[in-house]
Amino acid sequence: MIDLISSNNYIFFIILMIMAAIPVGFCAGLFGIGGGLISVPFLFFIFDTLIVDKQYIMHLSVGTAFSITIMTSSASVMTHRKHGAVDFNLLKTFGLFVGLGVVFGTLLASFLNTKTLVLFFSIIVYFFGAYLLLVTENLKKEKIRFNILPKIFLGFFSGFVSAPMGITGAMINVPILKFYGYPIKKAIGTAASIGFIISLFGAIGFFTSGTILKADLPLSVGFINIPAFLIFVPITTFMARVGANTVHLMDKIRIQRFFGIFLYVIGTIFIYRFLNL
Repeated sequence: MIDLISSNNYIFFIILMIMAAIPVGFCAGLFGIGGGLISVPFLFFIFDTLIVDKQYIMHLSVGTAFSITIMTSSASVMTHRKHGAVDFNLLKTFGLFVGLGVVFGTLLASFLNTKTLVLFFSIIVYFFGAYLLLVTENLKKEKIRFNILPKIFLGFFSGFVSAPMGITGAMINVPILKFYGYPIKKAIGTAASIGFIISLFGAIGFFTSGTILKADLPLSVGFINIPAFLIFVPITTFMARVGANTVHLMDKIRIQRFFGIFLYVIGTIFIYRFLNL
């Protein structure tokens, strides 16, 4: 264990944060994922090296990731909006139930075993990765009606599952929107907007729970680490714009397949983590 606050080693970890923030932000914009899929494991590694109460390491990683992705998601959304790739009407209904799911998911996070969550997360990632790799574009361009009942169930499910993981739900919402006939670029842009809702509610939830539990964590408020937030935000915000612009320069089928492969890579990483917890 290293006390980074009083050691020169903290410079090394700051450099690692800067290096990690670049791909985190780019992937956030490219896939509409908000960056939590990448930032949570990295932050976990950093906080595990610090003198931090073991029972709160995952909470701190998730809460900090959510606070970072508020800014990252907003930058990504603004860029996708310029390309007309965000369905704001859907956010008025689907987004409401996503937010409700985040509230309950954040509450659940304090009770679930980390190893169980990691395994469950990996299974979900593999499932949706397979969907994106196998599904083809509907040549007739028919759009399945997205009725209120599936909006309630799928919206709540998306928020509920995303909250304990520190993710913004794109791995769930992009395939859902694809199923209901959204082109991949609009699915990614709209998923980024939903991700903003998830990260906002998630950050508030983990800040509140950390405050109520009176977790005495270094340089943190609630379950949000201030140095990590300050380092990640400017870099990931800039790179999210770069990634979001890149989406609209690429072939949509290639993006869909690339996203599916990306999910399989993430799923494999989490399976490895599960086996080593």
